[in-house]
Amino acid sequence: MSARTFYLEMEREFGSTKNLLDTVPESQLEYRPHEKAMSLGQLALHVASIPGRNLNFAKDGQVEASVIVQHPIPASKEEILAAFEQSVKTAKTLLENEDAPWLQSNWGLMSEGEPIAEMPAYAFVRTFVLNHWYHHRGQLSTYLRALDQELPSIYGPSADVNPFA
Repeated sequence: MSARTFYLEMEREFGSTKNLLDTVPESQLEYRPHEKAMSLGQLALHVASIPGRNLNFAKDGQVEASVIVQHPIPASKEEILAAFEQSVKTAKTLLENEDAPWLQSNWGLMSEGEPIAEMPAYAFVRTFVLNHWYHHRGQLSTYLRALDQELPSIYGPSADVNPFA
């Protein structure tokens, strides 16, 4: 797959992700639906950061397992929205070059410098950037529904917003 193909897909998702992040209530950033779950703030920051952060992992060709599982706690909603803005900029920069030679390389998940998983970089982008992003965005919408927040349209009408009306 080409960088342009990935970019076109991500570009369509940036707006719906921003709309969802806009609904995150700052007063509830510590909310957890379960003791094992990330907090709302952690999850929202993760969703905001995935495009740029994980594309950088792909470009770099590898990442340590201890790094990829870090989920910082944001201090504010402003931090989440700023992270998303930066993530979008990073994604655009990394995918603006149609060639993106790093997409033709292999990618590795490392543990203390030793490979524990490998795949083509383009497969990492599909799986751990795009699919991973969509998965966590779905989780975020579930958290928000549990907090009785209005959900924006993502791929069509929600119970709160009908873009076709």
